[in-house]
Amino acid sequence: MYNLVVFASGNGTTLQSIIDNINSGNLKAKIQLVVSNNPNAYALSRAQKDNIPTYIIKSKNNNDIDNELLDVLSQYDINLIVLAGYLKLIGPGLIHKYTIINTHPALLPNYGGKGMYGMNVHRAVISAGEKKSGVTLHYVNEKYDSGDIISQTMVDVYPEDTPEDLSARVQAAEKIQLINVLKKFSDIE
Repeated sequence: MYNLVVFASGNGTTLQSIIDNINSGNLKAKIQLVVSNNPNAYALSRAQKDNIPTYIIKSKNNNDIDNELLDVLSQYDINLIVLAGYLKLIGPGLIHKYTIINTHPALLPNYGGKGMYGMNVHRAVISAGEKKSGVTLHYVNEKYDSGDIISQTMVDVYPEDTPEDLSARVQAAEKIQLINVLKKFSDIE
């Protein structure tokens, strides 16, 4: 079995897509644990509804978080960590021990970096007058949104788009792209 750990800070719609694809048999994987830095993240409720263990990060300092997570994750058999709307920088201990991927709601290297997440990205794309946006799936390294790109999917940006309109199209593309990449990863195992 291909074992995943999913990190999420918010609503967990990407997590739900992974859960749904596993439950339907479309993705041969198992989510071992869902980790969040936000005790109020709806992603935790989504996991609990599907009997997936959850963990809320207790530490506040980045170095302490890294050590805490290394300790917690050592209890699991992990093939891949998926950041699905997780808004914290990953520490070097985790990066050197695990393969970690992230979804980003823009075509990196544009519109990435600290503070560039969610609607902030979509507002910036629209303000810049871009004709295309999309989603990037990339490996995680020590800097926000700068790891090697695994895949990208483009979506059109229309003149009448609001950030919410663009977000909806990007999120739909993100879920398809992520599941396709996870299938390829799980087939290698």
